[in-house]
Amino acid sequence: MSGHRSFNELTKRLPAARKARIADKTAALDTALTLHELRKARTVSQQELADKLAVGQPAVAKLERRGDMYVSNLRRYVEALGGTLEIAAHFPDGAVEIAPEKAARKKKHSR
Repeated sequence: MSGHRSFNELTKRLPAARKARIADKTAALDTALTLHELRKARTVSQQELADKLAVGQPAVAKLERRGDMYVSNLRRYVEALGGTLEIAAHFPDGAVEIAPEKAARKKKHSR
């Protein structure tokens, strides 16, 4: 059909810097793992991980299916696999690592 161009034709016209950004994002997606893929890559069963987390195996299965979770739960999961979780915010002018929050201490104010 006339007027339709292939994706390759359209991307040929992109500036080199934009092509490089696209390639970087594609590479990052290729290395991203879901939680169950990460666990399997570390050769740890759900039951073994559940034992380390002091929860039942169904809780690990549920955690791996979640699309949204607390950072603290993700940190515990990664640490149980032997790793550390680092979170960074990326901006056009650089990246900043987000430090984990320390436990909030409530002070009682006496009047």
